[in-house]
Amino acid sequence: MQHFLRQAIIGSFYLATLLVFSVSAQQTYSQEGMERTILNQADLAGAPGMEVISSMLVVQPGTTLPVHFHNGIEAGRVIEGGMIQMPGKEPIMLESGSPIFNLRDVMHGGWKSVGDKPIVLYTVHIVDKGKPLLDGIK
Repeated sequence: MQHFLRQAIIGSFYLATLLVFSVSAQQTYSQEGMERTILNQADLAGAPGMEVISSMLVVQPGTTLPVHFHNGIEAGRVIEGGMIQMPGKEPIMLESGSPIFNLRDVMHGGWKSVGDKPIVLYTVHIVDKGKPLLDGIK
């Protein structure tokens, strides 16, 4: 039941970004070994001060995703997986199709892409408008 609920929530976020919110011009942000393309960004109806942002994040081999949190929730899917390594741990496979779900203010990330191909993530963030998408970067 919990798995079904999680799938329903993720599916709802995906459909909301495609069907409910207007499509804005794509914006791309790059930083060392990572490129995020904003697919859609819009105010969240009925929730003043909140916005929805959907994006694709490409993490190149050898790049470390910084430890960070979001000022809201993050959901998504691993589109193209690969080998990752947390500090001091053995490498593991981040499987294509794996769900992504992080609650408000929960630190996550910190893994390094150690495979030979880019890792691609599709994410939907429902966050406080005007605050950084990634915060508390370490």
